[in-house]
Amino acid sequence: MREIVRSHVGSGDAVGHLREYFGLDGGRPYTGARFECLGGGGDRVGVADVVTAEDLVAVQMLSVRVPAEAALELLEGEPGRQLSELLRRIPADADMAEVDAAELDRDSAADQAWGRLLRVKGIGWVTAGKLLARKRPRLLPVYDNVVKCLLGSPSHFWLPLHTALRADDNALHHTLLDLRKRAGVPDTVSALRVCDIVLWMAHRKDHRSSRCPGHGTLSP
Repeated sequence: MREIVRSHVGSGDAVGHLREYFGLDGGRPYTGARFECLGGGGDRVGVADVVTAEDLVAVQMLSVRVPAEAALELLEGEPGRQLSELLRRIPADADMAEVDAAELDRDSAADQAWGRLLRVKGIGWVTAGKLLARKRPRLLPVYDNVVKCLLGSPSHFWLPLHTALRADDNALHHTLLDLRKRAGVPDTVSALRVCDIVLWMAHRKDHRSSRCPGHGTLSP
């Protein structure tokens, strides 16, 4: 997986893909360009440990929708309170490349938060991941069928990505930050989000093809 990520991040198309996604060359930006910053961000002080209505709108920028009943559970119900308890144990001010693997491993607070979201009726793995990425954009990545297909459908994503980012003194992490700067993307966009966008943009068209193993599962 590491080599696939590195090849796309280091490709000559990466800067152009980022600029296209954020509408920096005069075109219309993708709705996902507003995912992290909508309403000031899901990790801002005061709301970092609770799911808000703005978070539920933000994930719609990435073409997923939290059903009304599930939204009420997260905003006002016991699942939301349990998720808040877990979010308090997940660092809000650290990049994935800066933390130990224990913060992402099985039974970590992040893994438990993932599992808690999956037990809410109407929330699948893609939506759960996007909600967590909204709350911890520097630590937890957006992950959907397009990127999963490109990377060969690994059974677990966080730990292999963590290993890739930390290799060679965090070389890939620094490459992503440099790529963000060269593309003119705001600093508020995390290195993880830069990675996700580059990978998604690289595979989105092929993913629509009947020749693609993940054909029919497009999700921007």
